[in-house]
Amino acid sequence: MASRPCLYAFLLLLAFQSTMIKVNTVSLPPPECKPEVASTKEKFEFLLNFLLLKIELCLRSSIDKGINDISPGLVQGPVPIGAEVANLDNATRKMIEEFGLASIGHLRAIINTTLLDAPIPMPLLDISPQAYNIFLTLILNDTKKSNPSYNPYANTNSFLFAAVFASSFLNQYYAGIMPSIVGNDERRLLSGIALYEGGVFGALRAGLNARINLTVPPFNFTVGNLTNLTAQLANQLAGCGVKDEGLIVPLQLGAENRTRSN
Repeated sequence: MASRPCLYAFLLLLAFQSTMIKVNTVSLPPPECKPEVASTKEKFEFLLNFLLLKIELCLRSSIDKGINDISPGLVQGPVPIGAEVANLDNATRKMIEEFGLASIGHLRAIINTTLLDAPIPMPLLDISPQAYNIFLTLILNDTKKSNPSYNPYANTNSFLFAAVFASSFLNQYYAGIMPSIVGNDERRLLSGIALYEGGVFGALRAGLNARINLTVPPFNFTVGNLTNLTAQLANQLAGCGVKDEGLIVPLQLGAENRTRSN
């Protein structure tokens, strides 16, 4: 399976900004297939944005709690906009809760290892259904205009589709910065967290695979269709070849050119 580049962060910032924008006015930066120049501390600081997003999404959707409810004093800032308790099956709810709790431990370890000062400033996150609809508008373009709004909290199918991207942002950012991290303790910490996050991404993607032919309300698209569309957008934004693949791929992109599943 191909990997997303760090430039996928651009998609995150675009999808979760609090102000609505017109898609046809977005000006994409020219593609640059190279790492950003930044210190180890700066890379960890930027990483916290992805980690905070994942934690708040997982905890608030599963148990209606945030970081400060679990570990007071770790972060300081506004409560995310639009968070809801998701309508999940019991097994998925427990899994999502565990992912959020484990990531609080990762956040604390990063603060202690990189000597960042707690409480960490908390950005204003918008994880409302309206914010996710900006993302869906980018994917579906004009086809979405005739459809009702997408709600990632409505059911397990819809939520897994949204959650896999929060995990993916982290997973790919870890992979992107790993070679340039300076310091044995920092590299050891990042390697351990990255291994865990790879497992999280795999578990979420397996959940999507189990639902590959089910629709994501309110659309007529199946889970498999939507993952293929998101992959196309990711590759367009990355501008550096095939960096992402959906759950269904042509044979030439399958394992040993023998499978269409991914």
